[in-house]
Amino acid sequence: MKILYIYPHPDDESFGPAHVMHKQIRDGHEVYLLTLTKGGATKQRFKYNLSIDEMGEVRYKEMLDVKKTLNLTDMNVLDLPDSGLKEMDPRDIENVIEKEIIRVEPNVIVTYPVHGISGFHDHLITHAIVKRVYVELKEKLSYLKRLAFITLKKEEAEKGKHFTLSGSTEDEIDCIIKVEAEDIEAAHKALDCYKTFQETIEKSGIKNFILEESCFEIFGENFNPPINDLFNSFESN
Repeated sequence: MKILYIYPHPDDESFGPAHVMHKQIRDGHEVYLLTLTKGGATKQRFKYNLSIDEMGEVRYKEMLDVKKTLNLTDMNVLDLPDSGLKEMDPRDIENVIEKEIIRVEPNVIVTYPVHGISGFHDHLITHAIVKRVYVELKEKLSYLKRLAFITLKKEEAEKGKHFTLSGSTEDEIDCIIKVEAEDIEAAHKALDCYKTFQETIEKSGIKNFILEESCFEIFGENFNPPINDLFNSFESN
């Protein structure tokens, strides 16, 4: 099976589903990552006295190390405006996402949930546009089976100390994937690839949120109890 993760920034995958991605690769699936921006607008650039373009190149090189660490099947990093997706014609973002879906031919797509976990506008825009493209293409492409949103349990989200996080209720969670210790270790190593973000990574306590269970909402489907794999029960569509 093929799965395509779509995120707006470098490190979104490592703050989120890196451990699940690693498990899926171990299980023999093809795992692809599309990142819409190089993340150069981050305030961290001031610490290193870098321009947006220069910081973007640094973060892109860090992502190349993530690709190796997780053994991703393929990774595509675009250069849309970081923190500027809200200023773009959404059709332009739709077009690049659609092209990548058609290129990869994924069975499952994963992105942020409606609340974006952190609530950052780039996350919210990515959710809305990916969902729009998915609904449009699912009617045309037989291989496209499912759209999922990685999330946190509401009670876990409320434990965040340095950032305000949102999570999902028990009823909203449709899939819970259990990973192994080696997958969590790989996720930690992926975070370590972001050398320029180590201070933020430490302050966020994100490594404590990388648990043995990872939760997903599934668009247009309801599973109670939750399924344990994003590729399960396609026949219910």
